[in-house]
Amino acid sequence: MSKAEIFRALHRRPSPGDPLVLPGPWDAASARVFAEAGFPALATPSAGVAASLGYADGATPADEMFAAVARIVRAVDVPVSADLEGGYGLTPKELVERVLETGAVGCNLEDSVGGVLKDPREHADWLAEVRSAAAGRLFVNARIDTFVRRVADPERAIERAALYIAAGADCVYPIAAPVTVLPLLRAGIQGPVNMLARLDGSGPSPTELGELEATRVTFGPGLQRRAEQSLREIAAGLGH
Repeated sequence: MSKAEIFRALHRRPSPGDPLVLPGPWDAASARVFAEAGFPALATPSAGVAASLGYADGATPADEMFAAVARIVRAVDVPVSADLEGGYGLTPKELVERVLETGAVGCNLEDSVGGVLKDPREHADWLAEVRSAAAGRLFVNARIDTFVRRVADPERAIERAALYIAAGADCVYPIAAPVTVLPLLRAGIQGPVNMLARLDGSGPSPTELGELEATRVTFGPGLQRRAEQSLREIAAGLGH
């Protein structure tokens, strides 16, 4: 099996309570740590990578993001999916070519730009073109930004999910969805669902999200920010 096939197969979870947990490496060193810990695959966070490169979230030039992803992929033997924000204005064919050049097996693609939600039907058409260009070589995780754009009605997320899955998305990611609406989302979404886990203890654990039928769990830039905070505390203790 290719790494893309292995990654797709990892989303077929054997039982509830056993979601696919994907840590988010921000550089080659963190990727090695997670791979050595036994995680079967990784998923880069665009905000975490941006911070490691000295950029604000959303401000990383495309060339630098693709180069960073390539370094992460080269550092480990496990499959890596890449958060590529809104696709950097590339055509579907160009985007797929750039992703495949990095060696990544999947991509996370947002459905808002500049803080504004995209037209869901137009975005679905674009995702269909990405899926067609990839020809099965990439796992497409379609991020749904309704909750982060203050659209609290879960039905709006379900409607977008249906369009994106019909367009060929392998998984949908209603980022920042309250855990209280996860049962409703799961009842209305006919496909794998990615949920965001928080590291501050304010939300359910990955296992608990799995028990609520989340297919996979990611952490956004949470792990990078936790590592950064630890470094600040160490630096403060070193004295001057």
